[in-house]
Amino acid sequence: MACLLSAVGIGLAPLCLGAASAQTVVKAAPVPTEPLTIATQGGPRRFSVEVMRDDAGRSRGLMFRRHMAPDHGMLFDFERNEPVTMWMKNTYLPLDMVFIRPDGTVSRVAADTEPLSTAIIPSNGPVLAVLELNAGTAARLGIKPGDRVEHPMFSKR
Repeated sequence: MACLLSAVGIGLAPLCLGAASAQTVVKAAPVPTEPLTIATQGGPRRFSVEVMRDDAGRSRGLMFRRHMAPDHGMLFDFERNEPVTMWMKNTYLPLDMVFIRPDGTVSRVAADTEPLSTAIIPSNGPVLAVLELNAGTAARLGIKPGDRVEHPMFSKR
């Protein structure tokens, strides 16, 4: 069984998929991508991102995938500003996790997360969203706390 953790109120709520659902996850149709830009000190960094806006999408995330294009990512919309935790169970790709406040400011970067790990990766404060990128992308492009993420999710709030 594959589970992802999500903060709900002050506790953690595991969102789980059974073995049959795991088969569906692997075969799920790709989600359309949306443009996202991160304004860094070295200039704008552009990505095409899949946006997970519901519990099912947030639970599935990048689980079971073996490849992601260098200029792609996955943006998790948690719909409210609160501390969140992530983990890498059933995720084969090493990732950088960029934690983002409601105004689009990067609050934290968790670099080079360990594939298939159940270690908890905390936001270390309230955030609205998490952007997952291929591991090493944040360091290579100079993405760091204080940078500004440009996406409609942040301009509407």
